[in-house]
Amino acid sequence: MSTIQRLLSHRLLHLSLVLFALLLIYLISLDRHQQRQQLRQAEVVLTQGCDDKLNRYQLNAADSYRSPYVAKRSGSAPLLKGYSAEDVRVIQRGCNIIDDLQGEQTDNIATRWNSSDFVRGNQTSCDHCHQSIGDKQDADGNRLVGSISLGASWVMADMYDRFTGLLLPFELRQMQCFINSSNGFKPNIADDLIRDVTAYSRFLSAALDLKIGTRYPEQGIDEIPASSTLKRGDDYVRGEALYQGRCANCHGIQGLGLKLQGKLLYPAVAGPNAFNTQSRNNFSFVSTILPGFICRNMPKGDEGSLERQQCRDIAFYISNLPRPAGDRAGPFAAVWRQLLMRTMPDLVSFVDSLNKNKQNSASSQQGFFMEPTR
Repeated sequence: MSTIQRLLSHRLLHLSLVLFALLLIYLISLDRHQQRQQLRQAEVVLTQGCDDKLNRYQLNAADSYRSPYVAKRSGSAPLLKGYSAEDVRVIQRGCNIIDDLQGEQTDNIATRWNSSDFVRGNQTSCDHCHQSIGDKQDADGNRLVGSISLGASWVMADMYDRFTGLLLPFELRQMQCFINSSNGFKPNIADDLIRDVTAYSRFLSAALDLKIGTRYPEQGIDEIPASSTLKRGDDYVRGEALYQGRCANCHGIQGLGLKLQGKLLYPAVAGPNAFNTQSRNNFSFVSTILPGFICRNMPKGDEGSLERQQCRDIAFYISNLPRPAGDRAGPFAAVWRQLLMRTMPDLVSFVDSLNKNKQNSASSQQGFFMEPTR
């Protein structure tokens, strides 16, 4: 065989391998696409919260939709375009993602597009911030100021973001939640995960009769700047005392969250399962958002009982607890933060145990030396 023939045979072999690899990738893509199509057609098993909410808003496949919420509050509701069976499934999946991001309530994580894969840690869920599955209301059905309503966020459409200086659509704002507030990873903007959450948020806006381009008070957080307080200065010591008295029963003494029999009751505000330093919840990054959220939504069952300066002190204390570094902090900061998160809780527990032993020893000695009662 001549040199030219050997060269041609090698090239043909390389070309055949490349074509085979491309064909294999194509067949795998077809199979994955078929799997996703089957999931899109599959019946959605709703969480209890989503089942109650979507039944209350009367989500059904029909040619038209009339909101029972609007009809009850105003006496009449506009007739809107209805939802197909596929639309209903998309909205149901979006609700499940908001209510059960980690998959604690439903077994079929596939219908949530494995949403926990986009989150570091095992505690974060969307409705920790977007409470009541995205549309927090009081007992009379009034939408609450500063409750981060998903429906009100969706109708804002392209919204100016003062931190990046960009006009961000609703989908990109979702990405920021996954990256920072959930300390996770950015989904693709065309991912079904983003599409389903967007569909659910859009349905909420229809059920609440919210108008495109209108700024509603429940859209974001009722922020608390330092200028709105007595300007005593944000204080770590005051914040720690307030946290231990008003917050630790739920979020834990060290802010690591509270679980009961493997079920999360209250999420972490510090440690590896909390938001990272690049999150807007972090007081050191944005000093107005977390205090506003605390004052409007905490403590559970006693909302609005904290003064504005108290909320700023608690937020200042929480944000100085060990937590993950943001993706923009760099590798050295990330390693340092990981070291703090892994060592500080054990050190604090050890010091607390020593203090308790000293107190018990002092109490026993005092009892020993006390004169007997005559």
